Amino acid sequence: MPNININIRMDSDLKQQFEAFCNDVGMTMTTAFTVFAKKAVREYRIPFEIGAEVPNADTKKAIEDARKGIGMSKAFSSVEELMEDLNADD
Repeated sequence: MPNININIRMDSDLKQQFEAFCNDVGMTMTTAFTVFAKKAVREYRIPFEIGAEVPNADTKKAIEDARKGIGMSKAFSSVEELMEDLNADD
């Protein structure tokens, strides 16, 4: 059966990330989309399994900052103490 071309629009950053992923797992983007299409047709469903999300750079930095105590507020022993701090003139 002859092959045809399909054009797909996506964000350029996503394309670069997807290309890098495909290279890491040893396939081209064309192969990845073909695998997806064949599996979707065979199973008549979107063949995604949802896994744990990999934190992005901002989330990783926030986690690291929290571990180091950077940017954390001080602890309060009561709501009144918190409200006094919030209402204080800095």
